Amino acid sequence: MNIALVLAGGIGSRIGSNVPKQYIEVGGKPIISYCLDTFIMHEKVDAIWIVADEMWHSYILEYVRTEKFQGFSTPGDNRQMSIWHGLCDIKASMEEDEGLVIIHDAVRPLLCSKQIDDCITGMIDFDGVMPVLPMKDTVYLSQDGKTVSKLLDRSRIFAGQAPEVFRLNKYYEANKKLIPEKILQINGSTEPAILMGMDISMIPGDEQNFKITTKEDLSRFREMIGSL
Repeated sequence: MNIALVLAGGIGSRIGSNVPKQYIEVGGKPIISYCLDTFIMHEKVDAIWIVADEMWHSYILEYVRTEKFQGFSTPGDNRQMSIWHGLCDIKASMEEDEGLVIIHDAVRPLLCSKQIDDCITGMIDFDGVMPVLPMKDTVYLSQDGKTVSKLLDRSRIFAGQAPEVFRLNKYYEANKKLIPEKILQINGSTEPAILMGMDISMIPGDEQNFKITTKEDLSRFREMIGSL
């Protein structure tokens, strides 16, 4: 069973809106609905869970009218705690012992069907898959945040994207080991898997599958939707 876990619990403070960015309407519908549509239409996605504040549940339900939708999970104190809440709810609801969890940010609206296919296919012989993009710019390390300490080899450095896919049981156990305090120090979805020693494969990411974080990102997305 392949289960999409969509993270929509953030407040989006950096974008300067009175509405969390995932609920800002672009092209006549909220940003979150774009990735939801892709998951709903994908034949290899069997179920959808959404991490979202209760005040947005009725609004989201207007855009997720599908039997694939299984329920909401409560946002946590950080992104990884939100994932943990989702994992717990998914595990409690499953009749099967095995499955894949597909973790995606609601603010990555341009998720394409091919990226989902590539992630699921990439799981063969691995415990997890992460789409990545190569670094185009020269990358430097700074120990103090003010001066350059050394040049890094950009050919060995990659930017992670979403969706990230994991074997549900192994990933659940990896996160469980970090409860209660250590999980609050996690910055990326794949970090618990690496700490657990899970075998994670990297596959090519998608330049268009960018995360809306700033006002400039939002403007870029609006322009792209307006040109379709």
